[in-house]
Amino acid sequence: MTALHGHSPVDAVHAGLDRLTEVLGGARRRRVVILLACVLGLSAADNGAVGAIAVPLEQALHIGNWQIGLMVTVSSLVGAVATIPIGALTDRSRRVRLLWISIAVWAAAQALGAMAPSFIFLMATRVALGAVTATAGPTVASLTGDFFPGRERGRMYGFILTGEVAGAGVGVVLAGLAAGWFGWRAALVVLSVPAVVLCLAVRRLLPEPERGGQTRVESRREDTVVLRKIEEMGVEPDEDIVVDDAAENMGLWDAVKYVLRVRTNVILIVASSLGYFFFSGLRTFAVIFMRGRYGLGQGTATMALAVVGLGAVAGLLIAGGAADGLIRRGRLDGRLLVGTVGYTVAAALLLPALVSPFLFLSLPLFVLAGAFVAAPNPALDAARLDVVPSRLWGRAEGVRTLMRQSLEAFAPLVFGLVSEVMGGSGAGLGAGIDVSHSTASAAQAHGLDLTFLMMIGALLAGGLVLLAGRRSYPVDVASAGESDRRARTLRKPQ
Repeated sequence: MTALHGHSPVDAVHAGLDRLTEVLGGARRRRVVILLACVLGLSAADNGAVGAIAVPLEQALHIGNWQIGLMVTVSSLVGAVATIPIGALTDRSRRVRLLWISIAVWAAAQALGAMAPSFIFLMATRVALGAVTATAGPTVASLTGDFFPGRERGRMYGFILTGEVAGAGVGVVLAGLAAGWFGWRAALVVLSVPAVVLCLAVRRLLPEPERGGQTRVESRREDTVVLRKIEEMGVEPDEDIVVDDAAENMGLWDAVKYVLRVRTNVILIVASSLGYFFFSGLRTFAVIFMRGRYGLGQGTATMALAVVGLGAVAGLLIAGGAADGLIRRGRLDGRLLVGTVGYTVAAALLLPALVSPFLFLSLPLFVLAGAFVAAPNPALDAARLDVVPSRLWGRAEGVRTLMRQSLEAFAPLVFGLVSEVMGGSGAGLGAGIDVSHSTASAAQAHGLDLTFLMMIGALLAGGLVLLAGRRSYPVDVASAGESDRRARTLRKPQ
């Protein structure tokens, strides 16, 4: 049976892949983007699943919001600490091999968690998952920098980061539906299956690029390189942060100190950490909030959040290319400007969305807010690669992930504790809403609305912090470019 207009679903899929190939600039680039996106999506799916199964977990293991938050926090902290040695390993070993081995261990740990007899056992498996998924950040950042040139890095990062948002959405949907039909254990088993498939795909299909971009998967498009634009405007590098010798020979502690001396890098880390702090807390308790605030069932709340996720995907795809376009038109602070606008507008949209008691009014605002919350990510991720020498990308991303996840890790615990305090005070905005027809108790959602409103301040702070990096960014880009030039000179045969 064919679809409308005489086209089968298979034809539609082929047409979509052809269009994606055209947009990305070739079949090889499409394959790289899809695989890297799936790696980020796997980690995000796991994190999203915790929020989706929070209600059945609380009921089965007799725990509360703060224990859900603690489990996510401990797992994230372990993963954050692990990124530093993994970042060093990323700069000195084959990154693709690191990825597929980590994914294989991830699948095994996920399946083990499904058999957990108690909360303590489950949290132990989550700690193991946190350490394993720490590989994704440094390796994906380093591979992205070597696969794609700076002139379009924001745009390509936008496509890759859709995996993170789409993965979180898929994790919420799959885990939520599986938990509703078969219980929370089935939800964890379901997520381990795609991990096995991805492990095999990464091992067989993802090539290992040379360091420094010599084997980049070039596009048919010709764009102005970010560094060239900065050089045309006469921006001189800062000799204090230019690396004269081969960066990969730098010791771990020296590399950590170096990346923290790059002013723009520190600003980008702080700003993105504040954004992820809010997103992490929101992601963990979104299903509980939707069920209790609007009286929705598990499936309906899950699908509503999937719609919000579509808005986030749109924000990622649009913002990365927009930031690159601003730089090509002479706005050297374009990537930072996109971040500031994204966080500020998201905060403005979330205020009325959280106050409104009606889903039909709040949902469109949540979708738009999701787009603007996600929009800064590709621009800021590309900017971080711009300001750090290429042979330090793995360690720089390890430092960034440690600092980001250290703040992000406490978000679920903070959100959970504050929500219980606010719920106990009887001050929640949804206190008067009848949720008797929802299987989520009013006490679980009570106070989350005020908690979300309070934490919007993190988004506003992130936008303000980015304004401080607009002057230092061009100088730091020029310095990283000069470091790479000197490293290439040292490697030329004498």
